[in-house]
Amino acid sequence: MIQLPDKFVEKMKGLLGDESDAFLKSYEEDRALGLRINPLKADPGEFVRQSSFLSEPVPWASEGFYYQAGQRPGKHPYHEAGVYYIQEPSAMAVVELLDPMPGEKILDLCAAPGGKTTHIAGKLKGKGFLLSNEIHPARAKILAQNVERMGIGNSVVTNEDSHSLSLKFPEFFDRIVVDAPCSGEGMFRKDEAARLEWSPDHVEVCARRQREILENAAGMLKSGGTMVYSTCTFSPEENEQVIESFLISHPDFSVVDKGERPGLSHGMPKWSKYGSEDLKKTFRIWPHQSEGEGHYLAVLKKEGDMVSERKRSSPAYLKDKVIWKEVELFLKELLADPEVFLDRKEYILFGEQLYLLPPEMIDLKGIKVIRPGLHMGTIKKNRFEPSHALALSLRKEEVLSWAEIPANHEDIVKYLKGQTLSAPFSWPVRLDKKGWVLVVTDGYSIGFAKLAAGILKNHYPKGLRWM
Repeated sequence: MIQLPDKFVEKMKGLLGDESDAFLKSYEEDRALGLRINPLKADPGEFVRQSSFLSEPVPWASEGFYYQAGQRPGKHPYHEAGVYYIQEPSAMAVVELLDPMPGEKILDLCAAPGGKTTHIAGKLKGKGFLLSNEIHPARAKILAQNVERMGIGNSVVTNEDSHSLSLKFPEFFDRIVVDAPCSGEGMFRKDEAARLEWSPDHVEVCARRQREILENAAGMLKSGGTMVYSTCTFSPEENEQVIESFLISHPDFSVVDKGERPGLSHGMPKWSKYGSEDLKKTFRIWPHQSEGEGHYLAVLKKEGDMVSERKRSSPAYLKDKVIWKEVELFLKELLADPEVFLDRKEYILFGEQLYLLPPEMIDLKGIKVIRPGLHMGTIKKNRFEPSHALALSLRKEEVLSWAEIPANHEDIVKYLKGQTLSAPFSWPVRLDKKGWVLVVTDGYSIGFAKLAAGILKNHYPKGLRWM
């Protein structure tokens, strides 16, 4: 039995009235479990037809599905390959309401651990630019790891506060997600720490911080752009009242009514008991009404016409011809069509680490960058060693040499544990010549190995290896 804070129970009874009994009873029930298919890796429909553990679709998320308690999709090779992201079902609604389009510039301002960011990246289909920011350094590193696992090449991960970013990116983004840090009331069923930390004073502290973050986000949005504000809490102080205060001080913003969009209104009732007509266009997801935890969402539009891009300085791209020669040689030996990478110019060096930046990324000076783009690999003496991120961004048909290990074969576990694999191989391979080989499982890239004398030397990262 979950022990809820007494003042929280009292507050929710006042807020919900006759519905409070059903709401409180929901805490005695098992929570819904969900995951979202990564379209950069797999076709959602095809994957679901082949899957043995997915059940019903999440009604408000085109790539989201429920799975049953007792199943462990996080301990499957497909998870390591980035085929899906395990995500609380209600949280999937945020990016569906944002509705990002390929080619746009998107900001995920409070992005860790990566659910919204990886969802946005799937919608962008590799086209456009995604800035994924997290203020807490440890969480920013987790965010970067999830960006890598999902094979995302057009995201830059930063570790900044919202004010610093607003100075660097004025009126830069087409769409912004502000999934604001909150008191976490909607997560009480799954997060004991949120229950223990909760207090009325903590709610007020969160509300002040949310107003500040939203203010900074507004300055980074282009005229005509869209912003989604969301929390995983029930407190009007952190939800409707934050939006109401923001609208008063920003008459160039208005609430967008997304309720008529097919699929999105199902399970996401509008809040009709509090606030103005504008606030009745915002969304509440309740655990006693939907198969998901508590969530609040508001879609905001910045009035005005899109203006032409202002000129901004670009990063200092790689110009060292000796280094580039090694990279060029590697790409020609690995890829069926190396020109996909050779035609790009947006390469930079962070020490010995080579990254390929999204073309839209501006000068990096003055901001803390955790991941400046796609990590290509490491420049070592007289050679180039590819990164795990590069492997996860590739498909089998894009490389000259690959090894296809079925997900149910014992050798995929050996690979994930860092063990060497020796010929004769009992699964399909195409080995062009000795050197780097892309390891795939059921068609999904999962890492690199290096072929020499009939042996595939394991290059799965030590920090990710199964025990």
